[in-house]
Amino acid sequence: MLEKEKRIDSIRGKLLRTISLEDCYEIQSNLISEYQSFNCDSALAFIDYNIRIAKELKVEDWILESKLRQAFVLSMSGFFTQALEVFHQIDYQNLPSHLQVLYCWSSIRYHENLIKYTDDKRFSAEHKGEIKKFRLRLMDLLDVQSDMFKKEKSFFLFAQGDYRSSAVMQQALFAKERPRTHAYGMSAMGLAAVSRELGQEDDFERYLLLAAITDVRLAIKENESLLTLAIYLHEKGDADRAYNYIHAALEDANFYNSRFRNSVIARIQPIIEATYLAKIGEQAKNLRLFATLISIVVLGLVITLYFLFRQNKTISKSRKKLDSINSQLVHVNHKLDEANLVREKYIGYYINQCAVYLDKLEDYRKIVQRKIKSGQLEDLLQLTTSNKTIEKDAQDLYTEFDKSFLEVYPTFVEEFNALLSTNEHYVLVKGQLNTELRIFALIRLGITDVNQIATFLRYSIQTIYNYKSKVRGKAAMEGDHFEEKVKKIGATNQDFL
Repeated sequence: MLEKEKRIDSIRGKLLRTISLEDCYEIQSNLISEYQSFNCDSALAFIDYNIRIAKELKVEDWILESKLRQAFVLSMSGFFTQALEVFHQIDYQNLPSHLQVLYCWSSIRYHENLIKYTDDKRFSAEHKGEIKKFRLRLMDLLDVQSDMFKKEKSFFLFAQGDYRSSAVMQQALFAKERPRTHAYGMSAMGLAAVSRELGQEDDFERYLLLAAITDVRLAIKENESLLTLAIYLHEKGDADRAYNYIHAALEDANFYNSRFRNSVIARIQPIIEATYLAKIGEQAKNLRLFATLISIVVLGLVITLYFLFRQNKTISKSRKKLDSINSQLVHVNHKLDEANLVREKYIGYYINQCAVYLDKLEDYRKIVQRKIKSGQLEDLLQLTTSNKTIEKDAQDLYTEFDKSFLEVYPTFVEEFNALLSTNEHYVLVKGQLNTELRIFALIRLGITDVNQIATFLRYSIQTIYNYKSKVRGKAAMEGDHFEEKVKKIGATNQDFL
């Protein structure tokens, strides 16, 4: 469309630079050629200009040529009465041969358009007779070797029902046409018509599409291809494309201002639109049905999701409960592992200590027996009343206890210090616990009875209380929770686990 308008504007621009009437006539003839398939009103206007120029120049051939072109465009636009009046004004017999060719050719188009316009078999026979008469005249005027003669003969054969011979001739002519030209589109349209008569539906559709594509590309507004394509697609059952193409054909006819083409379209458009609307209605009905089914499915899905959500919540609660139980089991297992390790360590420790003290008792018994036999009663009395041996044994006991405890809880002192104020931390001396640390080491082992702690450490109960109060005073937290924190020292991520 833009290319067509650009080409027309370029030709019209030449008129502004033209001085002679002869040049003006020639340029306007080119414009008429562009407009006669694009816009009939513009074509008729420039034909009128050329008739006036031809009369002013008194060139009779130009006057007759312009009138014949006028008759052609009038018949294309639906002004059949006016076109006939123009034909009656011209004396065919006195025309030069080249204008007789134009007269015959324009008359053929006139009667072809009348057949399509009336669409009544009662009148078509008369017009077909006129077409045959003018075509025979035209063929007599043409060189039998010319493409125009062969084209008209192929149409003559088609009208006579000899479709195969017509197809052969048209195929040969079509092969010569240059694509993307108006002649190419017209030739494709002729082949589409003969292919359909031969029952070659694939070829018919192919050539019809070629003709329609060419007309659209060249902005041929007075075209038959889109209308024929819309009717074919409607017959084929393709309502959507038929509806689109009939509207495109109507837009082209309105643009060209063809009353003849509009009347032809008006007969078929309601049928195509009714089919299209029926299809739309059926689609809407199916859509409502699908929407209802989808709504039911969605509702079912929502209900299913609701129950799944509830089930997931129940499963989630159960999982959390199971995780809590598992966590408790892990904690209990840690405790059991810890208790088993402590038990193993201290059972071994106390078995070893029992064996040591049994050996010491045996040695002590032998010493006592020997001194009694030798009469060394004073030495025996001194031996039994000495505290040095007892203190040494007690110190050995605590040393072994510290060693065994720190093997089980190697980070005890570090974690214990973390519970105290910064300036109150304890430091091991020679790898041994002091009294305060031993008291809380026993608490960490689960010995909370003050009497047992006092007996083991050989202190009074009050002394034990005093030590505990002293340490709680150093705590960085409230004293009520201090011993609970001590009991948890080394409970997680222990090296021995």
